[in-house]
Amino acid sequence: MNQSLDISQEKPSIMWVDLNSAFATTEQQAHPSLRGKPVGVTNRISKECCVIAASYEAKHRGVKVGCRRSEALKLCPDLVLLETDPPKYHYVYSKRISIMKDYTDNIKMRSIDEGILDFHGTAFEGKTDQLIKIGYEIKRRVREEIGEYMMINVGIGPNRFLAKTAAGLHKPDGLDVITHENLKQIYASLELKDLNGIARGYSARLKMHGITTPLEFLNTPEQFLKKVVFKGINGTYWYKRLRGYEVDSAETKFGMVGRQWVVKNPTNDEEFLQSSMHSLTETVGAKLRYRNAQARGVCVWMGFSAGGGFSDKKMYKTACYTNAEIWRRASELFDNRPKNMKVRIIGMYLYGLEPSSRNQLDLFGMHEKADNLTKSLDDINEFYGMFTVYSADAMTGTKNIKQKIPFGGTKYFDLLLKK
Repeated sequence: MNQSLDISQEKPSIMWVDLNSAFATTEQQAHPSLRGKPVGVTNRISKECCVIAASYEAKHRGVKVGCRRSEALKLCPDLVLLETDPPKYHYVYSKRISIMKDYTDNIKMRSIDEGILDFHGTAFEGKTDQLIKIGYEIKRRVREEIGEYMMINVGIGPNRFLAKTAAGLHKPDGLDVITHENLKQIYASLELKDLNGIARGYSARLKMHGITTPLEFLNTPEQFLKKVVFKGINGTYWYKRLRGYEVDSAETKFGMVGRQWVVKNPTNDEEFLQSSMHSLTETVGAKLRYRNAQARGVCVWMGFSAGGGFSDKKMYKTACYTNAEIWRRASELFDNRPKNMKVRIIGMYLYGLEPSSRNQLDLFGMHEKADNLTKSLDDINEFYGMFTVYSADAMTGTKNIKQKIPFGGTKYFDLLLKK
């Protein structure tokens, strides 16, 4: 079978824009004295904090996203570690969206630092030369309108996967295009680990079946990928994705939503811990409703300063949606914890998520009053800022818990920072 015949002949119409090391670069832009120095960003500086963003200088010294502070300082003793500054990042984020929307309304932010422009159905569809010009113009405007130290990578391709692959070819300030004409040449220059979505586990699985390079991956028959390597539909997705066909445009599944907090001074104070947990449930509740979802599963957990921890969860027959419903269930589980143990980290998450039915007609009026109150509170917090209004019982926790910025996919960025 001639695999080259299966490669999509569609001309590139997808552009991937990646702001390099977004948080760290933003800090270097704001503080010129940090330019050229290794910079790391964390949600809150503590002994056990994690690096959620690292500058290129830090990355070159071995500092990776997710590593602990102690590990990062061993690798890079002169690392400058800063706490997140959400308003600053929101300014950069909103400016980038504004620039991108000048070229197409069909944009999708995949994370705080990555965005997609889809030019299908526009005057620029399939016009590679025009898209290259737009890419360079976006790069120029980001420097002029946001800051001269802000470097972005631009990738252009026939689908999201190849556009993202192109954006990663020449960091930190490149612009590349992948088409059906240079696809094999590009794959020949890469390793499996360079392909977005091929983590260590998938790479080992591929190699176990004799697939050791992207080109070998490309030339593997669909049925072998589906039935032998991935043992399911994912094999077909990869077969198509590698060839330039779009399989990643659909929204991701609901999964779960959660929040955790490292307690600065470990404690077993009942009122403090209860207020902190209540505040976490309100953050998670806002995330849940932002996704237009409801949840049947609730889990609370904590780690103790003396070691070990506690976790309790329950799947309910009916779904929860409002802050009051979530807190009622979480507090029941929270009360089961050992009361004498000092808590150093506390968290909760909702699982068993499903599309919310609360926006449908409530025939029996069972939820109407609570839902209207919840919507009113969400509207106020969305307009004036997160936690403008919150439960009185959550006051202590809300004042102590800094709203963190999750790394990776950050779909709640606008929710947490919207004014």
